[in-house]
Amino acid sequence: MSGDKPATRLVHAGRRPEWTHGVVNPPVYRASTCLFETLDAYEAASRNPDAGLYYGRRGTPTTWALAEALTEMEPGAAGTHLFPSGVAAIAAVLLAATSSGGHVLMADNVYEPTRLMAKSILAQIGVETEFYDPTNHESLPERIRGNTQAIYMESPGSLTFEVQDVPAIAALARARGILSILDNTWATPLLFPAIRHGVDLSVQSLTKYVVGHSDALMGSVTAAPDAWQNLRNTALRLGQTAAPDDCALALRGLRTLAVRMERHGKTALALAQALAAHPAVERVICPGLPGDPGHALWTRDFSGYASLFAIALKPGSREALAACVDNLRHFGMGFSFGGYESLVLPVKPMRTVTRWQTEGPMLRIHCGLEDADDLIADMKNGLDRYAG
Repeated sequence: MSGDKPATRLVHAGRRPEWTHGVVNPPVYRASTCLFETLDAYEAASRNPDAGLYYGRRGTPTTWALAEALTEMEPGAAGTHLFPSGVAAIAAVLLAATSSGGHVLMADNVYEPTRLMAKSILAQIGVETEFYDPTNHESLPERIRGNTQAIYMESPGSLTFEVQDVPAIAALARARGILSILDNTWATPLLFPAIRHGVDLSVQSLTKYVVGHSDALMGSVTAAPDAWQNLRNTALRLGQTAAPDDCALALRGLRTLAVRMERHGKTALALAQALAAHPAVERVICPGLPGDPGHALWTRDFSGYASLFAIALKPGSREALAACVDNLRHFGMGFSFGGYESLVLPVKPMRTVTRWQTEGPMLRIHCGLEDADDLIADMKNGLDRYAG
């Protein structure tokens, strides 16, 4: 399938006949114990436990189908391991990439659980995390030490959507013998195939766009050949795996990812453009729009826009903010994103070595699959209430 377009691969990837048995989708295998008919069969499986059914934690056709499909979406990847949540995937990739006495360079705009993981679990095992300005990758060469083991990126960044020069950072890491890790949840491999751009380990919260229906938690890490076996071994030793029913939901979502992402992106850009002119809005933070600091890199590296952007509001009271968000008709207020329903969330970005400050409140917006005009009208009405 290497010559097929990404949308075509999404439909067919992971659908081996020996796994589907003639039906469209792989059956849901709920399995712990797998039986061996003979001693010879048991000993052969023990010599190569990943060659077929061995024990439920190592996978079944349900999990293999999803893992293979995700790997096929990342040209050049060697394999994908599935996890019970996106945070579990982040934890495993950090533990796989580091060891006691090591040093990690981490972008200062990462997802809050990633930051907390670095400051707690990594610190407890003797790994030092140094945060860096995500808009200044030129400073990275001088920050690399003899014990630097990994560079961790998130692009666009969590909440504030800075776009990093991922290919340049990955090339720097490769030249210095350091692992490059990218949280690629915002774009998915559909919009940014991370391994092809030189990244060693690509993390996704499948909970978001891949599942796409807000009804399952799951994560994944897809690895380049040199990083695959260590990742796989670490995940297995941690006992990390994904439930078969959740894998089936993710497979279902994966098949429609291309059409959903196209709709998400078009709506997000339309809404961002519409809100930019509202008098209550101080700034729209959206790398898909000209004038955004990350627009040039986004245009160069990404094949489309996703559902997320943020708006910084002009100063106002908490009561005014409540009047805005409490009475929206089409935007729910909640965590996560990537589902078919639109969401809004008041956010306060965390920083360690850089500064992010807005005078007024800040809202992260996820555009679902509703009609764009309805979302624009709803959010404009909310901002009118905010402005009083």
